[in-house]
Amino acid sequence: MHLIRTAFQWVLGAALTYAGITHLTTSRTEFQAQVPTWVPLDADFVVIASGVVEILLGLSLILLIKHKEKIGWITAAFFVAIFPGNISQYVNGIDAFGLDTDQARLTRLFFQPLLVIWALWSTGAWKSYRASK
Repeated sequence: MHLIRTAFQWVLGAALTYAGITHLTTSRTEFQAQVPTWVPLDADFVVIASGVVEILLGLSLILLIKHKEKIGWITAAFFVAIFPGNISQYVNGIDAFGLDTDQARLTRLFFQPLLVIWALWSTGAWKSYRASK
């Protein structure tokens, strides 16, 4: 089971690193469209900052094995923090990333909690927390 968790941790790390790179390059405009209008910061700044955070989290999931539980919690918190962008995309009917129907945008909302679970499970963060209680 340890090998499976580690593999899932590395896959999540690679996916986050890739997503972060696309924040800074090929998908920058689409990510800007997801920044809720109520965020009091420039949308491009938010996209760049979240891209850098994603790259750092992704690389940390792959390289900083000794701190994997902490990184798991931080990654889960990041997924919670960016969830309003997904909600905004649904509520405002914003087309991005091939999500061009309300049904597609709504379906995507249900995947964000799975990312939180993935981060906590693959890093052993949740298991470690339960064992400490």
